[in-house]
Amino acid sequence: MVMFLFLVVALAVVVAAVTLAVVGGGETGPLPEAAPERLQDPLPYDRPVHRADVEALRFPLAARGYRMSDVDDALGRLGAELAERDARIADLESALAGAQAAAHGTHTSHASHVSMEKPAQEDQ
Repeated sequence: MVMFLFLVVALAVVVAAVTLAVVGGGETGPLPEAAPERLQDPLPYDRPVHRADVEALRFPLAARGYRMSDVDDALGRLGAELAERDARIADLESALAGAQAAAHGTHTSHASHVSMEKPAQEDQ
C-alpha cells in the first residue's frame, strides 16, 4: 500500500510539473519554429579559391545528412573555378611556349648574325 501511495504522489508531481511547464511556459507561449541551418559560404567571390578556403568549408547538417543543394552549389562553384584556372594555365603555357620559341628563333638568327660580323672585324 505504501508503494502504491508513493507512485500516485510521484505521478501527481510529474503531471503538475509538466502542466506548469506547458501552461506557464512564458509570455511567448510555445517555442517558435527554428529556421533551418543554412550554409555560411566562406568561399570568396573577389579572388580565386585557396586551399585554406576549401578546408574551412563546413556544410550544415540536415535531417538526413548534408543539404544536397548546398553541397551541389559549393562543388559547382569549385568546379567552375578549377575549369577557369585550367584554361588560364593553358593560356599561360601556350604564351610561354610561344615566347620561348620566339626567343630561340631570335637567338639563332642573332648568333648567325654575330658570326658573320666577327670575321669582318678581325680582317680590319
